[in-house]
Amino acid sequence: MHRVLPCLLGLVLAAPAAAEIPQPVRAMIDAAIATGDRGKVDAVIEAAKATNPGDEGEIDALRSGFLAAQNEPAKLRAERQRAARQGAGLLKLWSGKGELSGFRATGNSDSEGLTGALTLTRKGADWTHKLAVRADFQRSHGQAARDQLVASYEPRYQIRDDLFAYGLAQYERDRFQGFAARYSLSGGLGYHVFDGPRLDMSIKAGPAFRYTAYTDGERDRRLAGLVGLDFDWKMTDALKLTQTANAVTETGGAAVAIIDSRNTTLNLVTGLEAKVTDRLSTRVSYAVDYDSNPATGRATTDTMTRFGLVYGF
Repeated sequence: MHRVLPCLLGLVLAAPAAAEIPQPVRAMIDAAIATGDRGKVDAVIEAAKATNPGDEGEIDALRSGFLAAQNEPAKLRAERQRAARQGAGLLKLWSGKGELSGFRATGNSDSEGLTGALTLTRKGADWTHKLAVRADFQRSHGQAARDQLVASYEPRYQIRDDLFAYGLAQYERDRFQGFAARYSLSGGLGYHVFDGPRLDMSIKAGPAFRYTAYTDGERDRRLAGLVGLDFDWKMTDALKLTQTANAVTETGGAAVAIIDSRNTTLNLVTGLEAKVTDRLSTRVSYAVDYDSNPATGRATTDTMTRFGLVYGF
């Protein structure tokens, strides 16, 4: 017995260690799994097993893990994603879009110019934060033809899957509509009418307070009510242009009305977006700004058509 044990121990120590999958092969399998396409995964797995005899067990384990994740109930996936969002730091989970557009305006100004816009969104487990800034500016013959700035911050708290509470703080400047500054504060409830991969629509409503500083020096403070609509509609899945580019056409828009005893304002934006690459899109949009009681000599309605590029990050 004393002689047998050392012999067995020697055999174990002398046995070759199980070979690991070569790093290039593992990277190829991981890339296929990242696409989520089962057909691609199966094809890569078969090629890996054929070129790496002896590693079939570990390769099959990777495929089994992929299939388990594919078959995981949607509720469990959502819970896992929610847990990951809850543990994310303040500077994580942000996404954004930057837009540079040309525009044609009618109403209080009849001109062409440029628009710059930036939107940042952080979607956590319960809270969503959205920051947006848009600036329109043009000079013609040394004179400003349009000078508009809109900045807003909107936090949302998800009460349940279809119900949320919102807050809104907004600043506007538009001298061609007759005000040097307009501040709006609102809070209330919203409801997801549709929340799917193709159509996403929500409505919101609540009380609001608005302070306006007109260009003639007059000041106005009003209690008001806000009604809003946000929607996105994905019309097609993908339209291939080349092997490296595809186009996805979407419509998206928003409508916000603030109503008080003296004045009703409506901002309506509808857009059509075609994705050229994963990050770059072209966009055309049409916007209507309506003011039922504008400053003296100002038109009630401004319209703007924009054509531009959108970069997502």
